[in-house]
Amino acid sequence: MNPNTHLQIILTDTPIGTVLPAIAQTNLPDWWLAGGAVRNSVWRAIFGEDCALVINDFDIAFFDEAGSRSQELSAQTSITAKFPNYKFDVKNQASFARWRSGKRPYTSTEDGVQDWLHTATAVGVRLNTQGQWEFFTPYGLDDLFAGIIRPTPAHIHNPDAHNKASTFLAKCPHLRFA
Repeated sequence: MNPNTHLQIILTDTPIGTVLPAIAQTNLPDWWLAGGAVRNSVWRAIFGEDCALVINDFDIAFFDEAGSRSQELSAQTSITAKFPNYKFDVKNQASFARWRSGKRPYTSTEDGVQDWLHTATAVGVRLNTQGQWEFFTPYGLDDLFAGIIRPTPAHIHNPDAHNKASTFLAKCPHLRFA
């Protein structure tokens, strides 16, 4: 089975399958739902109840050079109104370096997402204007499906990547750190 199809099958029956249409309706430019919601949903589906990782929030990344903080908050408010029991974190990757000291400016949403700490976290999904699933998987899906926590190239020597991996391992004993 195609890895993207496998990912879609897993995520369709999770809260992600429910919130994606609402995120698409916000019309954020070049958006992706990525991060822990995707990663944890897959790991729970693969490893079952022994994996205590859950969706803490939905990380929505987008890119708009002319965007403002109010654009992020407006989208977050709109989605939260539809799903008040979930937390949404909406971030414009174009402005990321302005509020995150020491970070380089990103040139696209994809540039920002592929700079996240781990390969299994740098996975994005979205619906296109026809409602079809699209995928952004700069490091492939092998690590995600195998439960491997591997730092992305920019974070191989980053202590934050190792510390975060330790919290994943404590909650999901089936995972492995690479």
